[in-house]
Amino acid sequence: MPRVLRIHNRLIIGGPAINVTYLSKYMEPEFETTLVIGGKDDHEQGADYLIENLELQPVVVEEMKRKIFPLQDGIAYRKIKELIEIHKPDIVHTHAAKSGIIGRLAADACKVPVVVHTFHGHVFHSYFNSFTTNIFINIERYLAARSTGIVAISESQKRELAEVYKICDPDKIKIISLGLDLDKFQINQEHKRQTFRSQYQIQDDELAIGIIGRVVSVKNHELFVAAAKNLLAKTTQKLRFIIIGDGDRRKHIETLFAEAGIAYSYVPEGYKNTTAFCTSWQTEIDKVLAGLDIVALTSHNEGTPVSLIEAQAASKPIVSTRVGGVADIMVDEKAGYITPPNDVPAFTDALLQLVENKNLREAMSQFGKTYVQEKFSYQRLVKEMSAYYYQLLQQKGVKHSNLVTYP
Repeated sequence: MPRVLRIHNRLIIGGPAINVTYLSKYMEPEFETTLVIGGKDDHEQGADYLIENLELQPVVVEEMKRKIFPLQDGIAYRKIKELIEIHKPDIVHTHAAKSGIIGRLAADACKVPVVVHTFHGHVFHSYFNSFTTNIFINIERYLAARSTGIVAISESQKRELAEVYKICDPDKIKIISLGLDLDKFQINQEHKRQTFRSQYQIQDDELAIGIIGRVVSVKNHELFVAAAKNLLAKTTQKLRFIIIGDGDRRKHIETLFAEAGIAYSYVPEGYKNTTAFCTSWQTEIDKVLAGLDIVALTSHNEGTPVSLIEAQAASKPIVSTRVGGVADIMVDEKAGYITPPNDVPAFTDALLQLVENKNLREAMSQFGKTYVQEKFSYQRLVKEMSAYYYQLLQQKGVKHSNLVTYP
């Protein structure tokens, strides 16, 4: 059977970790897979529960982390080369930026027959200044030229990579959208809802508006706070605003809530029955979503946000900024509303329409649930990735891993 070395820089809560672990688990035994992961930063929440639930045993290269550390990156590169020499993979498939750089350089140096990279997002805007961004763009162009294939997870991402940033020719990019286990978001919903809302003292007549993800600059929680302030001034509905996640910008967001005059509490430090609160990290997102009424996303930049796929599977309407692959995973004005990035009035008005109209919330919830069930199953992901691997192996003339030779 073909051998795959799958490399991901860090296993933290989010879509890339789900994608990587599901592929590693469910492409077996057709593809003999070794999963390699790097170390996470201190403020990041690990997703070890994924490898535990799926009974995976990844190889950890601790030096391969998100930030740039030349000495550690050099060590990680040597370790990846050693793993390639040991496992002799037919395919090296890298996921996300740092592992994509280190893994593809090592694979190219070792003459691996097929080298694939998945862009789960990109760092070409809203992360760095223009000088640094241009460096990353040129690095990605160099690496794309040495890759057999590039995977984009949405049509809009492919357009950005090929047409806006000119990373490579569009013919080299294959669109394979994320695949998730969505069944759990539709089971025992009422019990999960009651449990969540009881835990945080959310009353039946209160609408819970939640935002899920890391509390970091690119996620733009500032927009969430500004919209909360405006919304409270525009409606007589009882509202609660919930941040599910954590990160290095949390203290700043707490300050903004205080400046907006919105009572706030941070649950790990002692929960208070406030209008806004942060639960910190949660791993059972199906239970969280069951307790919410509306899901928000305020980011400056995204790949394909898993939280919005999961929200629709759990029958929740959405208000999101138009970034990354958002428009590829939800239908505007059908499953919710997509607004211009960082547009406080537009974001507020979209939330207001949902807050004021229960029938609209229910109609959008039903549409979104049906939509994602058809498009984002992990079974489809595995089937499409398998076909793509065989296509690339055939192009390289590799029929079985015992035919692979290394210099």
